[in-house]
Amino acid sequence: MSVSYHFFATAPKGLEALLADELRELGAQDVRETRAGVGFTGSMETGYRACLWSRLASRILLTLVSFQAESYEALYSGVQILDWREHLAEGGTLAVDATCLQSPLPHSQYAALKVKDAIVDQLRDLREERPSVDLERPSIRVHVHSQRDQVTLSLDLSGESLHRRGYREEQVLAPMKENLAAAVLLRAGWPAIAAEGGALIDPMCGSGTLPIEAALMAGDIAPGLTRTYFGFLGWKGHNAALWQNLLDEAEGRRRAGVSHLPPLFGFDADGTAVRAAQANARRAGLEPVVFFEKRDLAALELPPSVTTGTGLLITNPPYGERLGEVNQLRTLYAQLGERLKIGFSGWKAAVFTGNPELAKNMGLRARRKNSLFNGALPCQLLHFEIEPHWFFGASLSEESLSASKTPGAEMFANRIRKNLRTLGRWAKQNGIFCYRLYDADMPEYAVAVDVYGDWVHVQEYAPPASVDARQAGIRLREIRSVLPDVLQVPVSNVVYKIRQKQKGSGQYEKLGQRQEQIKVGEGGCSFLVNLTDYLDTGLFLDHRLTRQMIAELARGRHFLNLFAYTGSATVYAAKGGAASTTTVDMSRTYLEWARKNMAANGFTGPQHTYLQEDCLKWLERCRQRFDLIFLDPPTFSNSKSMTGSFDIQRDHVRLLRETAKLLQPGGVLIFSNNNRRFKMDQEALSELRIEDITAKTLPRDFERNPRIHNCWKIQKR
Repeated sequence: MSVSYHFFATAPKGLEALLADELRELGAQDVRETRAGVGFTGSMETGYRACLWSRLASRILLTLVSFQAESYEALYSGVQILDWREHLAEGGTLAVDATCLQSPLPHSQYAALKVKDAIVDQLRDLREERPSVDLERPSIRVHVHSQRDQVTLSLDLSGESLHRRGYREEQVLAPMKENLAAAVLLRAGWPAIAAEGGALIDPMCGSGTLPIEAALMAGDIAPGLTRTYFGFLGWKGHNAALWQNLLDEAEGRRRAGVSHLPPLFGFDADGTAVRAAQANARRAGLEPVVFFEKRDLAALELPPSVTTGTGLLITNPPYGERLGEVNQLRTLYAQLGERLKIGFSGWKAAVFTGNPELAKNMGLRARRKNSLFNGALPCQLLHFEIEPHWFFGASLSEESLSASKTPGAEMFANRIRKNLRTLGRWAKQNGIFCYRLYDADMPEYAVAVDVYGDWVHVQEYAPPASVDARQAGIRLREIRSVLPDVLQVPVSNVVYKIRQKQKGSGQYEKLGQRQEQIKVGEGGCSFLVNLTDYLDTGLFLDHRLTRQMIAELARGRHFLNLFAYTGSATVYAAKGGAASTTTVDMSRTYLEWARKNMAANGFTGPQHTYLQEDCLKWLERCRQRFDLIFLDPPTFSNSKSMTGSFDIQRDHVRLLRETAKLLQPGGVLIFSNNNRRFKMDQEALSELRIEDITAKTLPRDFERNPRIHNCWKIQKR
């Protein structure tokens, strides 16, 4: 008769009921749901099977002992009840985790330390050997749970979270954890659909987690089969023969199941994401049976190979939680709804979102909803039947057509046409390919429209609270409806964002991870810009004349670019014949971007230096001297890479003094910032000759917004 053990399976919030059902199917007894997971009993085979087959659990803990402890000394003594020689072999390593809830032991890290000390001290006394600590992959990982005065010591059989299946090394921004993906698939009814031969499509698949988990589920493939590490493998109590039998059984089931998989597809507009998904499928042994392809949502349709009349479209689209691009996402959700209505009749759809309001733009009534959590973020899984009686609202194309016919849309279109006749002609005559075409010329249409060659970058200024959100949404739809046609560019070449007041490094904060750079020209130079991933694109158009001035001043001079961003000023200095350039920025990403911009223009020699530094600290210790300096700091910064904060109004006197120290006799400092209320304290900087050159550096396309930046030419007296 086999020995029965007590186990506890931890799980993300909201998955407890699903996990309890799964453990029962795996042979668990006395299953008890709690807020943190599920307790159960069973043989060691049951515990091993849970580690190998659970799609939902985070960890499987084997209870070793429970005792009372109202002090850390009592905790230390209680740990030594066990003979740890039975668990940790000589030369083995150890790690201890702890959770303390409503406990007289309030500090979980200290509790873990006391438990570690108790184990190490016992083994040192008995073996004259002190075990080492390994926080990553120890021989055994001990878990301490202290609630009120009750302490439970457990062995973490999983070793590391079971959501780490072992196949996902390639990932993209904000990936969904594998056990959450499995829960979403279970709630969506995927096992039953797969059993009937139904296909699965994820039109925004990212790194492929949902399609890969769907394949594991439909193919009867153990999610732990690709893992190389479990917490019990280095445990002295490990039954290697039992574990091998379970692996052999799982491998046989995998061979049988993979040959009967239904069609599975993942699409994404981001080529980097698709390549990551393909690599993950390859590691999971599913490359031949899960198909990934780069495809825009606008091109979503049933693949020709799908002949079944039903299936599941499931996806985890962007939520707009921190991107500030809700209006752009409304169009994405509306487009998803339109594609479903057109080509997926009879299918089921499941959309997992942290912003259910966005899903209302799909024009589909949800048949039911499940509440789940993505980390700490409350989310909903919305279930749809793709049948006409669930449809509501106009289609996206109908909305666009309707919006394009409104008086407001025609008024906006006429203004864009007028600006094209003036600014567009001016830009063409002067060889300018990147310029601001429209900047809230009509206050009710508060957007900035920038042309980048064949692309258009639209930033909607966040409306004040006094403006009705619905009315703002209508105006944005009117803009969207006419802009591609008036400018004669494809809809896919128009990028929309919301421009809000930024703090710290917010102006450079990442919005996405498409990593698609396009090459544009300016002043005989080439620049790489990214229109999708950041609020700013990599090329400040309002500094066009400032860059030209730098080129004119640079010949034969040693040039320094501080707070360099993507190095566009460095490119102009090099083009102007600078003897050397030094480019300084805190961001590795932007320094690499600067290198690429320089290389795109043929400037790659050793005279061009790039330094990843906190500019303020670097100024304090720099002893080098320069003939020409461009200083364009942020208005405010409290970047985690800095100590303290920086405020341009408060700190500009100290900053300018430190920078001016680096000037050679007769050297020139060009200082710019975009603080609209900035006031230069010339009295405090009497040792410097300061000339306001803002008006000289304001390009024609920014004359409507003269406070876009201020600029100063500074020299030592």
